[in-house]
Amino acid sequence: MTTTPTHDPNRVDPSVKELVASAAHDVSTMLSAQVELAKAEMSASAKQAGSAFGLIAAAAALAGVAGLFLLVTIAYVLVALGLPVWAGFGIVTLVLILVAVILGLVGARHAKKVRGPEETKKQIELTKEAFSDLSADTPNAVTTVSAAVADK
Repeated sequence: MTTTPTHDPNRVDPSVKELVASAAHDVSTMLSAQVELAKAEMSASAKQAGSAFGLIAAAAALAGVAGLFLLVTIAYVLVALGLPVWAGFGIVTLVLILVAVILGLVGARHAKKVRGPEETKKQIELTKEAFSDLSADTPNAVTTVSAAVADK
């Protein structure tokens, strides 16, 4: 038993241009859906991150206030040891300035070592090249397919 393909004589095959346009539309739709999914996920994550950040900020603020009280306490301990008030607070202030300078220098050294998202940049360039190669090859592919269809 042989099967003969049924061919609808009224059916019109889409052109290569229509097929390419349809594929481009499908890719665009897929990318839009992926972006929407990422937005939804990021929104949920952002809410959790915001809550966590708020708690951490409150803890940091309290720690900062506690640190100030500790510094005042140290200054008064120096006063209780026999130094004048100005000397006790002056020593604490100088130690704070020294620590700030050291942290600033170390931070500047670390900042010089920071590198950008090199792998991401590399992947974006590869994607650009791939699409530019596709767009450069597309007219040739369309011409070849069109010539093959015209020969039939």
